[in-house]
Amino acid sequence: MSSQKGTRPLVILVFVLLVLIVVPFMIWGAKFDAALSLDGARGWMEQFGSWAWLAGMVLLVADILLPIPSTVVMSALGLMYGWLWGGVICTAGSVLSGVVAYGSCRLLGRPAARWIAGEEGLSRGEEVFATGGGWLVALSRWTPVLPEAVACLAGLMRMRWSTFLLALMCGSLPLGFTFAAIGHAGQDRPALALLLSGVVPVLLWLVAGRLMKKRGR
Repeated sequence: MSSQKGTRPLVILVFVLLVLIVVPFMIWGAKFDAALSLDGARGWMEQFGSWAWLAGMVLLVADILLPIPSTVVMSALGLMYGWLWGGVICTAGSVLSGVVAYGSCRLLGRPAARWIAGEEGLSRGEEVFATGGGWLVALSRWTPVLPEAVACLAGLMRMRWSTFLLALMCGSLPLGFTFAAIGHAGQDRPALALLLSGVVPVLLWLVAGRLMKKRGR
């Protein structure tokens, strides 16, 4: 009964978080999509010369608050640096984005979350992320909007740091290398990229989850 009571406030918290993330997309999404096309993103990053890779990572981290078309940025990085180094940069940027969202919400967002969801809602959320948080984090990386929301929720629910980071890498690595390879091949967001970057995190997290269980034993 108590878990049912805690579910509704938790849903409200998730809804509020999604609204905060979606609103900038509704207001500025079209402008960012137009400005940061494949060529536009490449041109903007090239302004920074040898630091273009860092500018790309900044864009990926800024996706937490702004409607940055992150897959286009990753494709542009692949176009500029090739599938290998482009993949490394894209993966690092995606991981850093998740870590920043997780860390900021864990350190600063707890009081607001408690005010919205109450202690029961937070307790219910902690249970969810303790049991299935790894899947949520890994699979969310290849979806729109959800990567930021899930990383923030993981921080608010104080998901175990090591589990979060491992799941984040399982989701970010295939995403980063897939879109870098697509960019290197000169294509922009094909359906195959979404399929690959969605299936591979499942396989990686299955392996990682089993290794963690064996290590725990």
